[in-house]
Amino acid sequence: MLADKDRIFTNLYGQHDFGLKGAKSRGDWDGTKDILAKGREWIINEVKTSGLRGRGGAGFSTGVKWSFMPKEVGARPHFLVVNADEGEPGTCKDREILRHDPHKLVEGCLIAGFAVQAHAAYIYVRGEFFREAEHLQAAIDQAREAGLIGKNACGSGWDFEVYVHRGMGAYVCGEESALIESLEGKKGQPRLKPPFPAGVGLYGCPTTVNNVESIAVVATILRRGATWFSSFGRPNNTGTKLFCISGHVNKPCNVEESMSIPLRELIEKHAGGVRGGWDNLLGIIPGGSSVPVLTKDVCDNVLMDFDALREVRSGLGTAAVIVMDKSTDIVKAIARLSYFYKHESCGQCTPCREGTGWMWRMMERMVSGEAEIEEIDMLDEVTRQVEGHTICALGDAAAWPIQGLIRNFRPEMERRILARRQARL
Repeated sequence: MLADKDRIFTNLYGQHDFGLKGAKSRGDWDGTKDILAKGREWIINEVKTSGLRGRGGAGFSTGVKWSFMPKEVGARPHFLVVNADEGEPGTCKDREILRHDPHKLVEGCLIAGFAVQAHAAYIYVRGEFFREAEHLQAAIDQAREAGLIGKNACGSGWDFEVYVHRGMGAYVCGEESALIESLEGKKGQPRLKPPFPAGVGLYGCPTTVNNVESIAVVATILRRGATWFSSFGRPNNTGTKLFCISGHVNKPCNVEESMSIPLRELIEKHAGGVRGGWDNLLGIIPGGSSVPVLTKDVCDNVLMDFDALREVRSGLGTAAVIVMDKSTDIVKAIARLSYFYKHESCGQCTPCREGTGWMWRMMERMVSGEAEIEEIDMLDEVTRQVEGHTICALGDAAAWPIQGLIRNFRPEMERRILARRQARL
């Protein structure tokens, strides 16, 4: 269990002042000028060495991502974009950072911006996060007034500005290129890659896009050292991580824990255990609604990190743990997610535009048992025609929950169909 002294987010529950004075008392903005003085190469290498992988879902190395930016600034300026859209159902970690610890993000923006040679950061905040955007803007204003950002930020000689842009609550704008399109004032639709944002991003300029949590931990990592951060978790899955635990637990919560903590330990120590006891568990979605559901026998021993969850054919995603006990109608739950992905598809790619609606309608028939047994295989086949055949990962996100349901709960789907057939006789 993570010791309090090793927690990065020391105001996660909003018990202290979110403003500059409170942030400084918790160690933020301490020696920021000295960190910048060590230079870009040192910062990027330290972040690489720490093993920090993107906290937005994909889990790509943050330091490596920064290193993709051009080494020299040409005619086009560099930009840093922070993804605070957080539309993944079950996920509620970034909003707590914005609301209670916004200075961690602002300081992280300065350091990351300096590392990728950007003079401006745009933080794209989900439209529904009203108070969160207020707190973030207040933190930016406080930092600018104190000379921590703006002209000659922290006395480092680097000019740096942070802007808040509020989105309109579209799930697809969580995808980096759709987010950039939306920032530019266009319809939030993903772009074809290549070119990647590091080559052609915001306004056609080199751009790095990172999740809120990825940026907010950077200053602490550089202050305490890469070896400190990499001492938590398993190799290639290092550091501390915010976990969002919801559903059928006694105490739903957000908690910062070490990577690679066993899933059962995470739930029992921090969320008061499964409602009705561990044996009442039906299944858990371990990383937000887009990753496949796990059965109880897998949940007994699985570790909460990128590689362990991939081995059991699921994923860490955003680390949003959705717990379902035996009272759950699992087929109906996955059908509800299918409706969400149908609703949020931007409609640009045919497999997603047509497939998400088709999968949802088929899932509704599975819920009522009005389907045929053979249609389960047909549904699985259609998910595989959608998965991997779209510009962005929304097609995958729509397909994976259904694939997990069929793989792990097929007997329940068949039971309904047979029960309906019996009732008709």
